[in-house]
Amino acid sequence: MADVDMQRLADELAEIRKTVTDTITNDKVKERAFDQLYAELKQYKDDFLFKAEKPLLLDLLLFYDSLNWFQESLVKQEMSPDVIADFFQYLIDEFLEVLYRRDVMPIEESDTFDRKVHKAVKVTKTDDEGRDYKIAQVLKRGFHRAEKLLRPEEVVIHRLAESNDET
Repeated sequence: MADVDMQRLADELAEIRKTVTDTITNDKVKERAFDQLYAELKQYKDDFLFKAEKPLLLDLLLFYDSLNWFQESLVKQEMSPDVIADFFQYLIDEFLEVLYRRDVMPIEESDTFDRKVHKAVKVTKTDDEGRDYKIAQVLKRGFHRAEKLLRPEEVVIHRLAESNDET
C-alpha cells in the first residue's frame, strides 16, 4: 500500500511540476508577446507623431532659412532703418503664414476688454467714463485655433479713477 501511495504522490508531484513548468513557459511567451506589442506600439506612436509634426517642422525650417537670409543681408550690406523694418515685417508676415497653415489665428483687434480673450496685466486710471474697460495697449497678441484659445491677449486697460472694481 505504501508503494501505491508513494507512486500516487510521485505522479501528483510530476503533475504539479509539469503544471508549474507549463505556467512558467506560458508566462515567458506572454511576456515576450507583450514586449513585442509594446515595441510595435512605440514604433507606431513615434511614426504617427513624426508624420503629424513633419509639416510644421518643414514650415519652421523654411522660416529658419528666412531668418538666416535676413541675418546674412544685415551683415553683407548697410541698410536704412526703413529697409530693416520692412525685412522684419516680412519675417513677421511669414511666421504668421506658418501659423495660418496650422489654423492658428490672432485674436481680432478690439478696443474693449473681453475677459474671454484678454488678460489685463496692467491698469491705467482714467477720468473719462467712455474709456472705462477700453484697451490702452496690447502687450502680447493673443491667438486661437478654431474655437479654442491658445493664448489670451495681454493688455493694459483703462479704469475709472473712482472705481474700485477688480478686473
